[in-house]
Amino acid sequence: MNKTLLIIQREYTSRVKKKSFLLTTFLVPLFFIGMYVLMFYLTKKSFEESNTTVYVIDQEGSIAKELKDNKNITYKIATESLEASIKGLKKDDENRSLLIIPKDFYQSQSIELLSAGKSNIGTQSEIKNKLSEIVRNHQYAKLGINISTIESINDKITVSAKEITDTGDAKESHTEIAMGISMALSVLIYLSLFLYGAQVMRGVIEEKTSRIVEVIISSVKPFQLMMGKIFGIGLVGITQFALWITLTAALTGVATAVIFDDTAANISGIANDVNQEVMAQAKSGFDISSALASIDFPLLISCFFIFFLGGYFLYSALFAAVGSAVDSETEATQFTMPITMPLLLTYILSFGVLVNDPHGTVATWLSFIPFTSPIAMLVRIPFGVPIWQIAVSVAILIVSFVATTMFAARIYRVGILMYGKKASFKELLKWFRYKN
Repeated sequence: MNKTLLIIQREYTSRVKKKSFLLTTFLVPLFFIGMYVLMFYLTKKSFEESNTTVYVIDQEGSIAKELKDNKNITYKIATESLEASIKGLKKDDENRSLLIIPKDFYQSQSIELLSAGKSNIGTQSEIKNKLSEIVRNHQYAKLGINISTIESINDKITVSAKEITDTGDAKESHTEIAMGISMALSVLIYLSLFLYGAQVMRGVIEEKTSRIVEVIISSVKPFQLMMGKIFGIGLVGITQFALWITLTAALTGVATAVIFDDTAANISGIANDVNQEVMAQAKSGFDISSALASIDFPLLISCFFIFFLGGYFLYSALFAAVGSAVDSETEATQFTMPITMPLLLTYILSFGVLVNDPHGTVATWLSFIPFTSPIAMLVRIPFGVPIWQIAVSVAILIVSFVATTMFAARIYRVGILMYGKKASFKELLKWFRYKN
């Protein structure tokens, strides 16, 4: 046990002192904050620079006067001929399009929108919606229907989704927030399990190819060496996650206080000009603070570290066995692909099946299977999962880790001293059956 602890300390200390650890630990939160700031800046800039000048050739005669300017589109009556207007599209001084409205517009209900390149999809959508409104009002008038009466009808529906708690009380469910957190956790746990597991494999391959392992196992057992490496790198991962959470939370708070109010106000003002009523309803119907309060973050963070550790120990034991069986990372591909397929499958399903039906049969079973539960259960937790299901999933994960470690250790003890021979699945099975 003492030797295993020394190996854990050696792995942890050597990796924490590396410049790469310090760089990734402190640069990743700055990267996230940079993305956070860049997102608002580019969104604001996109709104400001997306204005398109649309020159209208109204062959019908009554449509152009009903087209009103907005933040995104400026309508102008074309004063030149069709040929001259088309040539003008090639000018680089402004973002322009040419709208041709035919004489039989009300019958054909079709138009032509010409641009020098591919026209902006938002511009197309706005023009289409405005012309659809004009056609609808024209048909109302033909049928003798009072347009103002129809416009005064309020058919907007506000859905207040609530869930019944164990005490019988009703509280806001805020499904959107749960979905966002679930998807973020899915990405984070998938990348972390894969990256830290691959670190274990690379460490084993490095020690094997440099023959350092031959010196190390003269004083420790192969099992102790493997477990020390797994636990040491696992502690590095926990340290990084703790620092990332702390630094990201602190920097996000500062960035929000400094830039969010001004930038968000500008974006909100522009968006309100486009559709003020929709934005007002969205603002009144969604309270971010109450939405975040509906999520049990202590449980979520605790479960994240538990399932990260369980999943990491499970997969890193397999990665360690693979690393001991090969002489280079290139040779490891044939073994790592089957190992990571359950993880990849669950990651893909998390963006559709799991978030859409987190309490369904597929999601429930995936949260109990040890190779898929680290992702599946974390995706389900923001939607509310019975404690007994979490406990059972954790218990199965721990038992599976112990069994997997015993399996991997039998391969590891033979593989680390095997050189120059390409391993196969049949060969690994032989190594597993070897007696001590």
